[in-house]
Amino acid sequence: MNAVLWKTAGLLVISNLFMTYAWYGHLKHLNGRHWLIAALISWGIALFEYLVQVPANRIGFQGNLSLAQLKIMQEVITLLVFLPFAVFFMKQPIKLDYLWATLCMVGAVYFIFRK
Repeated sequence: MNAVLWKTAGLLVISNLFMTYAWYGHLKHLNGRHWLIAALISWGIALFEYLVQVPANRIGFQGNLSLAQLKIMQEVITLLVFLPFAVFFMKQPIKLDYLWATLCMVGAVYFIFRK
């Protein structure tokens, strides 16, 4: 199970890097362009996210991770990818709310993965 967990998490990190950039990168790089251009470019980037995310979820699910465990894992990874993206790439200020959100996610992980 441990190898399945790490492989699934690693692939979900990669997919979330693509997803986060597809969802928010256009705000920095395509802000002056028509929204349809930004949507089409984001859609193209999101394709790569799906090409990694679908195998990640299949590996995890076939490796006996529950659907709820996969979802919480994905949400935690999304937060861990989003925070550095927001602060370093998008130059957003660090907020104490990020800590509280992270603590809530730690609680979610505890409850969904406990035996």
